[in-house]
Amino acid sequence: MKEITLAEVEATVRAIAETALKNEQYFSHLDSYAGDADFGVSLASGFRAIENDWNELDRSSIGNFLLKISMIISSKVGGCSGPIWGTGFMRAGALCKDRTSISLDDLDKMLTASIEGIQKRGGAQAGDKTLLDALIPIRDIVRENAANPDADPAAVLKQATKVATDAIEATKGWVAKRGRQQFTGDRSRGTPDPGIVAIATMMNAICAHFGIESSPPKTYN
Repeated sequence: MKEITLAEVEATVRAIAETALKNEQYFSHLDSYAGDADFGVSLASGFRAIENDWNELDRSSIGNFLLKISMIISSKVGGCSGPIWGTGFMRAGALCKDRTSISLDDLDKMLTASIEGIQKRGGAQAGDKTLLDALIPIRDIVRENAANPDADPAAVLKQATKVATDAIEATKGWVAKRGRQQFTGDRSRGTPDPGIVAIATMMNAICAHFGIESSPPKTYN
């Protein structure tokens, strides 16, 4: 099975950062439906700092690289997003401190650790209409393929991107139970969750970077 290299992890984070910056106003607009309209701005502040420090980031291993990303996000992103996104990167990085490549099985463990860390930090579970409702299906696709010695990471990425994108519409009718949107009650029903949209948009950007065909989510006005 082809392993995922440090260079590919770098490229993935770069695609995520560029997506956060490109969609700063859009993600905040989505947050205005049932939140406080600062999600995009908060997220972009952290990834802008990552872009500014890009050439100086520790690239001695995948773990050290992700742990540095975590530190920047935790210190630069305000509101609920900083602890949540920072924890996700920190938990993933802690499992591959000395690695310069990872397998799908490693990625499964990293995603699981991130999900568990986010759950512990924010108290959300599957079904609460948060970014976990995109991350958990992504992890499940990785897990399904991890035991297959012929699994192609590119094909897995395409499958994972589809389930993340599908999660937007699948969860739109739910009432948010965590995050700022939980305080709006039924107002959150019928609106896309900005965290889920962000994950799906980032996954599609990663596909585009690696030349993998995907179907980006529609734009919500």
